[in-house]
Amino acid sequence: MLRIAVQSKGRLNEDTMALLGEADIKISSSKRTLLVCSKNFPLEILYLRDDDIPQTVADGVADVGIVGRNELVETGAEADVVRPLGFGACRLSLAIPKEEEYVGLEWFNGKKIATSYPRILKHFLDEHAISADIHVITGSVEVSTGIGLADAIFDIVSSGSTLVSNNLREVEVVMESEAVLIGNPLMSGYKREILDELLFRIEAVKSAEGKKYVLMNAPKDKVEQILAVLPGIKSPTVMPLADDTWCSIHTVLDEERFWEIIGQLKENGAQGILIVPIEKMII
Repeated sequence: MLRIAVQSKGRLNEDTMALLGEADIKISSSKRTLLVCSKNFPLEILYLRDDDIPQTVADGVADVGIVGRNELVETGAEADVVRPLGFGACRLSLAIPKEEEYVGLEWFNGKKIATSYPRILKHFLDEHAISADIHVITGSVEVSTGIGLADAIFDIVSSGSTLVSNNLREVEVVMESEAVLIGNPLMSGYKREILDELLFRIEAVKSAEGKKYVLMNAPKDKVEQILAVLPGIKSPTVMPLADDTWCSIHTVLDEERFWEIIGQLKENGAQGILIVPIEKMII
């Protein structure tokens, strides 16, 4: 059985459990315990604090884990990044009081910076020859400047609304982060086989994200014009209809360009356009 460490609560937990659910891995949610087994897949979930996950995987207590890349880098744990997961996007940034005039990184020389990520911050400051006092704090880092604890902060930023509400502005992005699947480098061959199956399911789910399956009827004399505007994964499928002057065209479209392309299809004579959501897609 493969053991996966996941965040015990919070947004990353919600996104992780949603991903496993979409991969048809059934996990009991009736009662939260430290260790829960899947009902239909050789997987057990170990619920932990996010900053405990990297070392737990590195030590082999868990075989794999889902955690923010920032936490992996901060801990320095010797775990492999198996796959980025495309959710939990954020950044680690330096922020200062908005009334301060910012002239560049030299502003931080001699300043006190509050953070929960001292390892990443120290590496960045050393790399840029900046001498600053790093004040380690857990919890609400963003209030540090307002109560006189620090001159600036280094913290996770997502939408930026928390900074604004604390009279701060972001001045330097140090690191981009997202959720990643990490693995123990010494995992056994049997467990790697289970991991491969898990990855296969995750790939099928992620490949379907932002995609729509589109079916339409089109006059045969308009097929070339219609195919020219279809950016399908591969060549679209063209099938005959009972009326031999018409055909049916099937393809997959990215949601980002969906309405733009649908408009072009109608202009080129497509009719009866049917849009179907895609749950999983194996490429």
